[in-house]
This record gives sequence, C-alpha cells and structure tokens, in this order.
Amino acid sequence: MRFTVNRDVFSDAVSFAVKLLPQRPTQPLLSGVLLHADGDELTISSFDYEVSAQTGISAAVTDAGRALVSGRLLGEIAQRLPHADVQVALIDNRVEVRCGSATFTLPAMPVEEYPQVPQVDSTSGAVPAEDFADAVAQVSLAASRDDVTPVITGVQFEVSERVLTLTATDRYRVATRSLDWEDRGAGEHLTALVPSKIVTEVGKTFSGDGEVRITIVKDGERELIAFTGGNKTVTSLLIKGNYPPVGRLFPEAIENYAVVNTGDLVEAVGRVGLVLEREAALRFSFSEGTVMLEAAGTESAQAVENVDVHLVGDEIVVSLKPQFLLDGLRSTRAEFTRIAFTRTENPGKPGPVLITSQRSKEEADEASFRYLLQPNLLLR
Repeated sequence: MRFTVNRDVFSDAVSFAVKLLPQRPTQPLLSGVLLHADGDELTISSFDYEVSAQTGISAAVTDAGRALVSGRLLGEIAQRLPHADVQVALIDNRVEVRCGSATFTLPAMPVEEYPQVPQVDSTSGAVPAEDFADAVAQVSLAASRDDVTPVITGVQFEVSERVLTLTATDRYRVATRSLDWEDRGAGEHLTALVPSKIVTEVGKTFSGDGEVRITIVKDGERELIAFTGGNKTVTSLLIKGNYPPVGRLFPEAIENYAVVNTGDLVEAVGRVGLVLEREAALRFSFSEGTVMLEAAGTESAQAVENVDVHLVGDEIVVSLKPQFLLDGLRSTRAEFTRIAFTRTENPGKPGPVLITSQRSKEEADEASFRYLLQPNLLLR
C-alpha cells in the first residue's frame, strides 16, 4: 500500500474515524483504524462490533492495499503534520507517514483479523442536516446517563406519516422534537432506539452536509441504524428493549400557562441559583404580571428576583431544578417561552410543567419541540 493525499483532507478524515473509537477496547485491534487504498480513493474505517465510522477521500494511489494502525496515535499525528502533502506507505509490517520534513513509523496490526465493517446499501429516508442537528441538540440532553437502565440512555427514533420524532428521557424530564422525513423506503412505520452518544456525535458531524440519510435495519440477524452525510457514514447497533410510552405523559390541552422572555428568565435563574446547594430546587411563584424566584442556600444565604410574565389561568407555585429548567429554556431557541402547568389528583401538588417556544407574547409557536419537566415537592 502506498498513496499520497492532501494533508487537511487526511487529517479531517482520520479525526472523524477515530472520534467514536472506544476508550477501553475489548481487543487491541479495535483501537485501530483501517486504511484501504484502491483506485483513486482512500477509505478510512473504524469498528468495535457496536459502532462503525467510515469515510472516503481522494488520493493518488501508487500501490493498492490495506493497513491497520493505532487510531488515536494516527489521529494525533495527522493533526500536527506540516502543511504539505502526506505520503503513506506500508513497508513490511510498519506504516510510514511522511509529510514535509517529518517522518513517522507506526507498527501495523494484523489486518486479516480485523472485523468486517458493516455495509448498508439502502436508505430508509432523509432529513435536512441542519434541522436534524438542531433536533438532536434539543433532545439528547434529556437522555439518562445512568447505565443501570440502558433503555433510557438512548434517543428513540420514530417514523410515521413522513415525520421523524426524536424522544429522550431520564425519568425526571422528557424532550421530544419532530421534523420532516423524506421517505425513501417502503413508507412503513419505523422505530429505533439509538445510544445518545452516537446521536449527539452524528448531529454535530453531519450538520453542514445538506441532508442526513438514515437507514434502519431490522432483519433478524442484526438491528442497526446507519447515518450518512456526504462521504461519511456512521453505523450503530440499536439498544434492545422497549422504550417507555412517555408520549402519553404530554397533555392534550392546557389552559393554565405563563409566557416569559426566555433570556430574562435564563439570567434570573442563573443569578438566584448561585446560593443553592447541589440538587436543590428553585421555587417559582407565578401570578399575573410576575414570577418570583426564591432560593434558600447554605448558611442562611437567600436570593429573590422577580421576572415579568403574562399569566393565563390560575396563580401557581412550583419548584424546579434550575439546570433542568435551563436546559429546557435554552432548547426552545426562541425569544419567548411558554411554561404550561398540568394538574394532578392532589390539589396541593402540581403536575409536570410543559415548556414550548412562543413566536411572541401572544402567538404560540408550532409544537415541534416539547419539554416536559417534573417539579420537585414544594419547598416549605
């Protein structure tokens, strides 16, 4: 194997391939990236039996062939190479990387023992890349970080009637976002539970590619999802298990809600929350024209601030964890936010609050993004 490639293109491709490599691979081989030079293309791949990344770039190939080298090391080298064309050659059992006045020699791992990278030929559908990146950023933050319950560490994908809906929950909150789906398959109802880490990385990586093509494969032998943007592809095994039916938690209609300037409330929550202990909640007292934020911290530290609101319906008091609330407010991506209040059978205990965006103080936005947050018990 011997090829010459543009330094910046090579660095970007290697960086993409190594980004999803496992921190602690079960086998040394799985820490490697596979270089495959053939024709006028170099294909760079990584795979750990669960997640794969693959990209192809143009290269001047002198000798076709394959080589497997340490991904992390090659990634660090590629980022620091001088600004000149990169020459890579497999010599005996070592890979030589030359660029300008710099030369690196890396041990080659046995390529014949490397697993076959998954190939997906069909496409289930496509979504606009920018919209997909926004949806992922809004939803994935609500996924659980607790591996004790793997099923809620993922983001649920659901395709129905030309709409893709992403949903995530950590039991204390639920975030969901819908976006247009261009069907390129059989038009059937599709579901897939994808690890949130993979979804987050794909959203960032493919945000500028125009569209993201998505393939959901459930053929009995394997259950995986593939994301393709431009010349890059990421595949991931799906999380097994039944996702909780969190959609039924969202109320069909709410008559009691407050509309607030998003930026004003974000800043107030940040200030008042300074005196709180970790995991403590802020108390919000909503009345016509204002919401009063109250915090009681350690050593008798206290903070109070009022923010203008427009209240529709009854006055209400709720206590919410500030970081969870801030996540929801920032995810609306809107100047104004609607905070809607649900009821429980216990008159003294409010139900979850529903956060959505508003075009203005008077006009509600379309409900493509919804964030449901469970309040803490009222502070006494």
